Amino acid sequence: MVTYRPLPLTETQRSTLISSALSARDGSYSPYSKFRVGACMLKEDGGFVKGANVECASYGGAICAERTAIVKAVSEGTKKFVGLAVTSDVPAIISPCGICRQLLREFCPLDMPILLVPSNYEEGVTKVVKVSDVEGKGTEGVLVETTMGELLPLSFGPEDLDKPRDRS
Repeated sequence: MVTYRPLPLTETQRSTLISSALSARDGSYSPYSKFRVGACMLKEDGGFVKGANVECASYGGAICAERTAIVKAVSEGTKKFVGLAVTSDVPAIISPCGICRQLLREFCPLDMPILLVPSNYEEGVTKVVKVSDVEGKGTEGVLVETTMGELLPLSFGPEDLDKPRDRS
């Protein structure tokens, strides 16, 4: 039997990412959707940056929690991340939207650990599973571990802009 081993984060990093994402929900401004989301990014230097979703009456102007965290960090000089946790108010996990995935891809390595955290997460109690173990199954009450590459396979990233072009 193969035992699942968590992605390469220390226990302290994992715990801080999860608790910070859960607390980041409190900063959500979501009067329209009533769907609070919190995120926490682990910076390459070991620091953490939290983000919450922010909505406005012009729905297209809303920004997701993951993008809030990235924009905060990048605007203060951080451009490399090594971990992410995302949560909401529902007991099933949520995953970053397409726009967030593309922005994450800009600054995050493909093997970066991403923790999708249910709202009812309890440290030491909630089962942790890899993303391939939940396909076709419910995600209620489990923490799902994945990577940037698994969330956005065959992705387009900054390195693609340097590829040679066919000029014919």
